[in-house]
Amino acid sequence: MSAETRPPVVGGLLRGYGRRVASPEVPEEPGAGPPACCAPQREPAAASGPGASSEGPAAQSDPPNQSANAPDLEWVAVSEGSFTMGTDEPARWPTDGEGPAREVRLSAYRIATTAVTNEDFAGFVDATAYVTDAQRFGWSFVFGGLLPDDFPPTRGVANAPWWRQVEGADWSHPFGPQSSVQKLGDHPVVHVSHHDALAYCRWAGVRLPTEAEWECAARGGLASKRYPWGNEFAPHGQTMCNIFEGEFPMTNTLADGYAGTAPVRAFAPNGFGLHNVAGNVWEWCADWFHPAHDREGEVRDPLGPPVGDTHVIRGGSYLCHDSYCDRYRVAARSSNAPDSSTGNMGFRVAADAGAAAG
Repeated sequence: MSAETRPPVVGGLLRGYGRRVASPEVPEEPGAGPPACCAPQREPAAASGPGASSEGPAAQSDPPNQSANAPDLEWVAVSEGSFTMGTDEPARWPTDGEGPAREVRLSAYRIATTAVTNEDFAGFVDATAYVTDAQRFGWSFVFGGLLPDDFPPTRGVANAPWWRQVEGADWSHPFGPQSSVQKLGDHPVVHVSHHDALAYCRWAGVRLPTEAEWECAARGGLASKRYPWGNEFAPHGQTMCNIFEGEFPMTNTLADGYAGTAPVRAFAPNGFGLHNVAGNVWEWCADWFHPAHDREGEVRDPLGPPVGDTHVIRGGSYLCHDSYCDRYRVAARSSNAPDSSTGNMGFRVAADAGAAAG
């Protein structure tokens, strides 16, 4: 990383963090889904800044489908079959709805081996002049430890003050207006909402994976394991994913080599060939979120509830830490509002088995 994109780290300590969290707080909306520690969500009608609208993304038209110009994606073909979804392990977060373990049968589909990158998303924006939710609102959520020491005061999220409301943060300025993705082309795009992910999919002629498709692919053929590679977090001492290791939120040991996002192919793929389905960035799924599941019989191609307030996100991120959030496990799940964006949420895409995508 360049000096403008790498956070200030001395012996693993993220400097200046204490000063930045002393500023006023953004209230956490009561009952608004999972704890803000994972990925905070916007308050209703939170638009501000130049060109922002309280109506959110509905005010702009969908970009035209130009799939002929879409990036040449690398796909994994997943055959029709059944797998065990979820877990019967004791629930640390009962309202997440990880259990019960249940049999799910899926039709054949394809899923991208990596998350959508900054370079991929830039091609979409260049072709369509699309404006993301973060750009319309005028701000997005950034982890305070990634802001430079001399960054202006920011507001923090109540109960999760490491999350800062940063004016001018968006997909192309991930740490605020002074930053860029110039040297982060192969990193996952972040600060993209569910709306933004769907817009990209429409343009590229692809779709978001369902939650069941995502988990089946993330398991990589391993049944009922905690992680995409097995039950041991670091087999033979090998780091397998990008999470926060150390004392959260002040000291990251950087044992995995990264303070923020890692390149989309930074770690070994799972058994199906998918990279970074544990840690790095949360990934949007198509489904609305609900903690309850069908408990009897095999379910075929589940799509989730027909309506909801938040959409499912899966995989965890570079901010997951066992002291408060172990949602980088393959059965773990969380959610966020469709217009919300953070520095640790991105997406990967999928397609029907016979679709001519990518």
